[in-house]
Amino acid sequence: MSAHADPIPMTARASGPLTGVAEVPGDKSISHRALILGAMAVGRTHVTGLLEGQDVLDTAAAMRAFGATVTRLGQGDWTVDGVGVGGFAEPADVIDCGNSGTGVRLIMGAMATSPITATFTGDASLRKRPMGRVTDPLALFGTQAFGRKGGRLPMTVIGAADPVPVRYTVPVPSAQVKSAVLLAGLNAPGETVVIEREATRDHSERMLAGFGAQIRVETAAEGRIITLTGRPELRPQTVAVPRDPSSAAFPVCAALVVPGSDILVPGVSRNPTRDGLFVTLLEMGADIAFENPREEGGEPVADLRVRFTGDLKGVETPKDRAASMIDEFPILSVVAACATGTTTMRGVKELRVKESDRIDAMARGLEACGLRIEEDEDTLIVHGMGQGNVPGGATCATHLDHRIAMSFLVLGLASKHPVSVDDGSPIATSFPVFEPLMAQLGARIDRTKA
Repeated sequence: MSAHADPIPMTARASGPLTGVAEVPGDKSISHRALILGAMAVGRTHVTGLLEGQDVLDTAAAMRAFGATVTRLGQGDWTVDGVGVGGFAEPADVIDCGNSGTGVRLIMGAMATSPITATFTGDASLRKRPMGRVTDPLALFGTQAFGRKGGRLPMTVIGAADPVPVRYTVPVPSAQVKSAVLLAGLNAPGETVVIEREATRDHSERMLAGFGAQIRVETAAEGRIITLTGRPELRPQTVAVPRDPSSAAFPVCAALVVPGSDILVPGVSRNPTRDGLFVTLLEMGADIAFENPREEGGEPVADLRVRFTGDLKGVETPKDRAASMIDEFPILSVVAACATGTTTMRGVKELRVKESDRIDAMARGLEACGLRIEEDEDTLIVHGMGQGNVPGGATCATHLDHRIAMSFLVLGLASKHPVSVDDGSPIATSFPVFEPLMAQLGARIDRTKA
């Protein structure tokens, strides 16, 4: 599948038990950051377990365009010969970030304090997404950005020739915004300070420290305060990328709604800033065991043993948990559909500015499959029908969103009638082996329209 290819209609049908080992790809968030920080280090960084989805491949191409040497040695095995902080060259062509909001926003941050100019674009979905949430704080460094109406791509960014350090409070919980400001702060003098009122995924802080940046994190009355000292010489690293919990969510949730399932998902990140889905599933009554806990690449990981129980109950997810599971709400809504009772998801307004308006996309698709849904700007409520009672039988619009596509395909595995999606091609952006992995477990998903 390719995020840039013709639409690929897909259909999922009720399956027998899912069994076996689900080796999901490397973490997308960490893969992006490993390539970018490797390009900003001096020397050769070696990355294993890199996610080779289109989003990450587009970031690798961008780092080459800025002057780094990025080489694929084998499956998931890459090296990056960096140019150092402030060493980016001006790209000769437009930087195409495909479908990746994380990629484009982090790359903008990384180049924002170098005296170069770059123009960014992406696919139809990415060109609809707001960039002002990143370009506004980058302007505080002295960076200029010129894009389409509403701060949208294509956009030209002119890096600050004489950047100044910044103190910035992130207005909404966003690891992308936080990370973009920290990456920009690498080439600014003095200390750049980022304050977040609600903690978001901390991969950037962990990896910056690993590459040798001077960074400290404190908790105070105003929130989580991250202070970065600018203009370090980053040291190249060996980065072992753990498996992506956002990708693991799909086989995990599929096993929870398909009767008789019993699967193992090895080496999944248990980073506490990414763990909200698993916490919620356990509250719903899921049978998930975390085996062989260990640390890989500076991140806590474990093997997930997941067994079907069939008696999941609706829950309410608190607003302060949303940031730790923001990408997993679409697939959680599928589990909620198959649970007994009502599941209320609060603090989810960030979903409205993802690859699609994910609240609207899931609400409309679930309604088409026979569910009763309520929503407002910041809340999604799913009235569950209980195991085996979801009618299904609809074709759901994915809006070029990989997580919407995979979520509805998982729903089809547990519905009375097949569930189709109008376009499964975006799945390649984050989970290129989704089809064969699910087929190996026993799922009935094919490239046809029901």
